[in-house]
Amino acid sequence: MRMEFLVLALLATSASAERPASATAVSPHCGAAEYHQLDYWIGDWDTFETDAPDGASVARARVEPIAQGCAIHELYEQADGLIGDSILSYDPVRKQWQQTWVTNRGSIMVIVGNVRDGALILEGEAHLKDGKSVMQRITWKPHPKGVRESAVLSKDGGKTWVQAFDVLFVKHVDGG
Repeated sequence: MRMEFLVLALLATSASAERPASATAVSPHCGAAEYHQLDYWIGDWDTFETDAPDGASVARARVEPIAQGCAIHELYEQADGLIGDSILSYDPVRKQWQQTWVTNRGSIMVIVGNVRDGALILEGEAHLKDGKSVMQRITWKPHPKGVRESAVLSKDGGKTWVQAFDVLFVKHVDGG
């Protein structure tokens, strides 16, 4: 039993050592165009409020393909300490995108949807740490300066919607 554990540990170690090379490989199972509809968002971004595009960046976002191109991971680090992690993936059975988002403030959100008119539009419930839920609709679309992400939320089950945020992701440039 102990020998099996050691063999498994060695295999896991060698697999993780190889990960950087294999991380760039694309899975033959995820080569369809639908899996790559959000590739324009992959990158290292500074995030600005659209009503103050020349102001200070409100967050840094790193967006990268994972699982050999079958999903996208976002690490979002806001200037006020909020950290959010998300996985976006295309589900070929349901023929739709899904995002699962969690924050260091105890919130979780699962939203689903599709690309319409060149924008990815996902909608679903966000569960807040205080036990409340809200409906949220988020839209990502290419923008001449980067990627625009906007969201509206509803506290009454979708009857009325209010702006939650509207940001522009601009490629991060190192200050050196």
